[in-house]
Amino acid sequence: MTKSAQEKEAGKAEPRYWLMKSEPDAYSWDDLVAEGEGTWDGVRNHRAANNLRAMKKGDKAFFYHSNEGLEIVGIVTISKPGLKDPTDPDGKWAAVKVKPVQKLKRPVTLKEIKADPALADMELVRQSRLSVAEVRPSEWDYILDMAKR
Repeated sequence: MTKSAQEKEAGKAEPRYWLMKSEPDAYSWDDLVAEGEGTWDGVRNHRAANNLRAMKKGDKAFFYHSNEGLEIVGIVTISKPGLKDPTDPDGKWAAVKVKPVQKLKRPVTLKEIKADPALADMELVRQSRLSVAEVRPSEWDYILDMAKR
């Protein structure tokens, strides 16, 4: 039995991967690193909020600078899932806490991602306005390889 099959059998789900967008002038990678742990809140799209709700502790996410840069710059881990968004007075929107894991050796741009046929089905490409997107394990690995080139 493989390790992942053993983990599933023991009730431990495989980690999932995500992409989380932030405007760098509002909250950048460097801001998160300086804080040590940040709250990912202010999401007001149902699909993106559902992605936040699906996150588990230990899941990984790409930190993506939107509007300026348009690039994946780092990796974060979900440190506290299942929070209510503190910026939502009605309590219906989701939030999570994240911690920085590592800055990518080289940022991976949206232009590069869109130009690569291997990533054509990526949620970031198909639903470009989505602020929190799911990333398939194969896409995750592929982008990590792109960051090393």
